[in-house]
Amino acid sequence: MALTNFGLLTDEQKTIWSKQMWKQARNYSFINQFLGSDANAVIQHITELKKSEKGARAVITLLTDLEGDGIAGDRTLEGNEEAMQSYDQVIRLDQLRHANRHEGRMADQKSIVEFRTNSRNQLAYWLADRLDQLAFLTMAGLAYSVKNSGGTRTGSDLTYLEYAADVVAPSAKRVARWDGTSATKTLVIGGASTAVVATDLPMWELFVQLKAYAKDNYIRGTKEAGGEENYHAFLPPTAMAKLKLDPTYLLNVRHAQPRSEMYKLFSGAVAKIDGIYLHEFRHVPNTRLAASGSKYGSGGTVEGCQMLFCGAQALGMADIGAPEWVEKGFDYENQQGISVQKICGFLKPQFYTQYSGGTVEDHGLISVYMAM
Repeated sequence: MALTNFGLLTDEQKTIWSKQMWKQARNYSFINQFLGSDANAVIQHITELKKSEKGARAVITLLTDLEGDGIAGDRTLEGNEEAMQSYDQVIRLDQLRHANRHEGRMADQKSIVEFRTNSRNQLAYWLADRLDQLAFLTMAGLAYSVKNSGGTRTGSDLTYLEYAADVVAPSAKRVARWDGTSATKTLVIGGASTAVVATDLPMWELFVQLKAYAKDNYIRGTKEAGGEENYHAFLPPTAMAKLKLDPTYLLNVRHAQPRSEMYKLFSGAVAKIDGIYLHEFRHVPNTRLAASGSKYGSGGTVEGCQMLFCGAQALGMADIGAPEWVEKGFDYENQQGISVQKICGFLKPQFYTQYSGGTVEDHGLISVYMAM
């Protein structure tokens, strides 16, 4: 008896299954809540290709502020106009694929529709989870050959993605080490993870200094209703647990949370204090599974994390079209398989900035190395 129902999906039905899977994946995805179509989002979501002389490309654009001081009084303005400067960066695209395949007709006595449903659920979670991992590796400037928890990937194809070659380390003025050990409690700009010691734990003083540094260097926050500017700080669960033990943080969080029922936190946000959303997420880069000697500190033995402090346009994500749903029979239709294919790409934008000494820097985020 053939598995007659399996191979008879019309193109329209396959499109429906594909859209259902993608909707489910977006619901699973942590980064989905930070996507926005314009420059006011933490992750600028590009869903259409931009036509240019080099063809259709996924482009993220920055229009810089004017640098000149203008002309005083009746002095001649004509001939002294300042050209607007815009910078484009191209997000390269590639497809990410995965598939399920059951063992055969005798191993699958239940309805084939159940196999489709289970496969859709599994593939949706897989796609959401891998996109989350890739997004945080890209923002942190870590190669796709490493796991977010510090280990090394084995047998992974992620390094073959076209946009894997565009991952860049944090720029010199957008990376810091938190010195929570000294009496001064200092954010050390340009600090390295090798200088972290076990007592450099997150505390509220860190976020006060980070926000000031972001504003001094014109790292623009995201705007909410009323024009309030906000930043988003991402920490792994262990680091967030250490922050919750800081008495200054506890005092601030007790008095900072709005009492209105209309107030809603982002999913995964622990608190919002002084215009900073604090998010706990397991894929924020950390050393939990890194081998001893490959962690933080001078000897590579300090457990640590790379916290990401993000404003607007911290990351660009090209997301072109819905995933493709493909079904295929094997061994004379005795075995059936389902695959999904998604075309996408990530890029951490780096642009020239006059506000940090005329250098090219990570545009919308600061990386901070700390213990946890």
